[in-house]
Amino acid sequence: MAGNRFRYGVWRDGPDPLAPPYDVRAAVDEVGERVLGGDNLRDALRDLLRRGPRDGRGLDDLEARARRMRREALRRGNLDGAVTRAQQLLDQAVAAERDELRGREGDDARFQEAVLDNLPRSTAQAVQELSDYDWASDEARATYQQILDGLRREVVEQRFAGMKDALQGRDPATDARVAEMVGDLNDLLGKHARGEDTDDAFQQFMAKHGEFFPENPQTIDELVDSLARRAAAAERLMRSLSPQQREELAQLMDQALGDGPLRGQLGELTDNLRALRPELNWNRGERMRGNEDLGYGDATAALGELGELDDLLEQLGQEHPGATLDDVDVEAVERQLGRSAADDVRRLRELERELRRQGWVTRDEDGLTLSPKALRRLGRTALAQVFSDLSSKKRGSHDLRDAGAAGDLIGSSRRWQFGDEQPLDVVRTIGNAVRRRAGGGVGTLPVRLEPEDFEVAETERRASAVVALCVDLSYSMFADGRWGPMKQTALALSHLVATQFPQDSLQIIGFGRYAMSLSQGELAAIEPDMVQGTNLQHALKLAGRHLRRHPGAEPVVLVVTDGEPTAHLEDDGQAYFNWPTLPETVQLTVREVDLLTRYGATLNLFMLGEDPGLRRFVDAVAKRSGGRVFSPDVSELGRYVVDDYVRSRRGKR
Repeated sequence: MAGNRFRYGVWRDGPDPLAPPYDVRAAVDEVGERVLGGDNLRDALRDLLRRGPRDGRGLDDLEARARRMRREALRRGNLDGAVTRAQQLLDQAVAAERDELRGREGDDARFQEAVLDNLPRSTAQAVQELSDYDWASDEARATYQQILDGLRREVVEQRFAGMKDALQGRDPATDARVAEMVGDLNDLLGKHARGEDTDDAFQQFMAKHGEFFPENPQTIDELVDSLARRAAAAERLMRSLSPQQREELAQLMDQALGDGPLRGQLGELTDNLRALRPELNWNRGERMRGNEDLGYGDATAALGELGELDDLLEQLGQEHPGATLDDVDVEAVERQLGRSAADDVRRLRELERELRRQGWVTRDEDGLTLSPKALRRLGRTALAQVFSDLSSKKRGSHDLRDAGAAGDLIGSSRRWQFGDEQPLDVVRTIGNAVRRRAGGGVGTLPVRLEPEDFEVAETERRASAVVALCVDLSYSMFADGRWGPMKQTALALSHLVATQFPQDSLQIIGFGRYAMSLSQGELAAIEPDMVQGTNLQHALKLAGRHLRRHPGAEPVVLVVTDGEPTAHLEDDGQAYFNWPTLPETVQLTVREVDLLTRYGATLNLFMLGEDPGLRRFVDAVAKRSGGRVFSPDVSELGRYVVDDYVRSRRGKR
């Protein structure tokens, strides 16, 4: 219509329906940047969710808001307001009664004044003593009745949200209905605790007593969750009071609930709920402070809110084994922190699910870790950073085309034999089948292949290399800022071998006090160890084993270290460490160097730092083995190592 006006603004009803989907690759790259910078892999993945993607809020922000709200809740008021209010009402009732008695003559009035003068100092005992008192003042009687009626109403309302309108005054019929409902509820929970099928019983219970549960639970577990949170808040209130206040309130509650069945049924209900939900904070007290005296209902509501915030803080902390964002109660987040916070959790959940669905991360017993697919992307990123200022063609890249890792096609073929690894010559194979069938007088279609039809394309095998990259994992590498470049170098070399030299065999060997072989994933996730020791001897021993498993390949050993060897293996396989370096350690390390040299391996060393002892050692090793020594700046380490690998693989053989 021509006269209509429209006003547009920011979307406020949940996540933007027109927002683009998460760029999970950007999230993986963000994690990769952290790993290549030297951070721990699991910490980087964890921080992605804790801090949120670059354009969003994460768990840390939500946790900070929950902690702030918890601090505010602790300042809401004093928890002993129920006892304080009972004392105030008692004082008002006694004052009104005294005013009435002053205007009366006779011994009865004086006796009643004496009763009031001798009331116990305990509020609960005074209320109990006045239970049979014949009040002269109607105002005093009504005020006194408020003490127990009000507390009784608050206690039952606190347990059952739908009781507010049903508990006005003392109505025997209402009391009977409430007692019947609680009795039926205990029977239902008892069946549920015994593992019986309670679906029909739950539906019958809700049809009969649903008016008392306006939250309308759909399952028995939802009903138990709601009731258990309320019961736990009531128990926490008692634990939060001083022993004297706790005794006062317990006595007042017993008097308020009377001698009927309700008091015992509520106690049984608490026991049932505690058994069904033992993980709730039933026995934890709180120290709340504030200017306002909170009544029983307000105090338990505040403690219930604190309990829910504590649960949220545990869920948002994600500290327990196997924690996922699916553990976070989004509805509780929305109740406590608002709609926008719940939307943030949903977005983080979607990000985690997309990372897993698209195969970028996997989950093990320790949490999230990068998948092989993500590690390949990380290696590609590392390689791109290494060669960011170079042309890959100048660094010896060569394409294997479609011939596979076996070598180059030479144009000829031969009959297939069992065990052949060469690629099939499809054209000649089908041609053989057609000619065979035609020669036998059989129609050429359909083409049916027999084993004697197959031919394979002959190839010329390329030279391959077997490479051992030994990287120093001692704590000094981390302390001096060399951890990230070391990881980047190893991941870049691993990706280069996998993509451009698949016929080569690379083994990454990390060494500290002991040496160990590392996969890409293990390298990305490895953390610095505070244990002292640089056991190059063990690393070279593992390198020699790797080389000898590939006898026909060009052997290459690359060593990245920032310190001279300070540890070696004893005959029993245990590492022995000593600083300064012992002659025995040097001798055993040099013996491994000699073994590699006699095997024909190229041994090049990359020295980080300016340690004089390391300089003397690497110079002596290079002279003895015929290798070379490089002293690159740490930012240039990757380029030096990758470039030297390409050169060395063309080496002595």
